Amino acid sequence: MSVKLHIKKGDTVYVNAGDNKGRQGKVLKVDVAKRRAIVEGVNLNKKATKPNAQNPQGGIVEQEAPIHISNLQVIDPKSGKPTRVGRKTDANGKLVRYAKKSGEEIK
Repeated sequence: MSVKLHIKKGDTVYVNAGDNKGRQGKVLKVDVAKRRAIVEGVNLNKKATKPNAQNPQGGIVEQEAPIHISNLQVIDPKSGKPTRVGRKTDANGKLVRYAKKSGEEIK
């Protein structure tokens, strides 16, 4: 059974709960099974890494940790404020997401 989520990869989202409340970022990855998303620059963790090809020096690296999608809201493309997401069919009969505040279609 696949679940439809209100957030997709590439969306700009607002964090509405937790330590990072009030921050915005772009969704890099969505884990549908766990209902979590990785957001750019949000929920950073420090991780010790051994020297490797990407990081020859090694040391401590900051990376994004997953955040539950219930703590995220999509940014309205029209007003730039957080909004709820609805679904409706367009003229072609295809299901599209839209911002509940402005009615604007979310690409």
